[in-house]
Amino acid sequence: MDRAAQNGGRPRSEPVRVSAEYEGMPGDIARGRELARGFLARVRAVQGLAVSDRATDLVQLVVSELLTNACKYAPGPSLIDLELADDRVEVTVWDSDPVLPVAETADPGRIGRHGLEIVMAVCQSFEVRREPVGKRMRAAVRLADDRNGTAVGQPS
Repeated sequence: MDRAAQNGGRPRSEPVRVSAEYEGMPGDIARGRELARGFLARVRAVQGLAVSDRATDLVQLVVSELLTNACKYAPGPSLIDLELADDRVEVTVWDSDPVLPVAETADPGRIGRHGLEIVMAVCQSFEVRREPVGKRMRAAVRLADDRNGTAVGQPS
């Protein structure tokens, strides 16, 4: 089936993407969540795609966690890209720190440092790779839920 048929007969213009740069200033994380909300609203309105409330919450959570880590641990700016990729949103965050993050062993008694664990638990996929300068983290979140309210592609 071609994309026009999948999208109610309307061809989707490619790519659907938004990007922003943050300097690690107070309010950047909130601005990142706002960017995600606006992007998903545009996906709903302009592209005519279903975006579950759960997916909206998860994308904002992923943006918040990845951007928090970039602002907290990397000197200099960080960049975020949100891109529609078929049935999911890919959240990509670049920062200038070349150290790759590692999820710690689950410890309910630990205060803080659970962000990467959370991201890996709620995403369809997660990858991180070193770049010539810094690193790039990419997480994918499905747009729609199944009938049980579970994100499609996630364990129930």
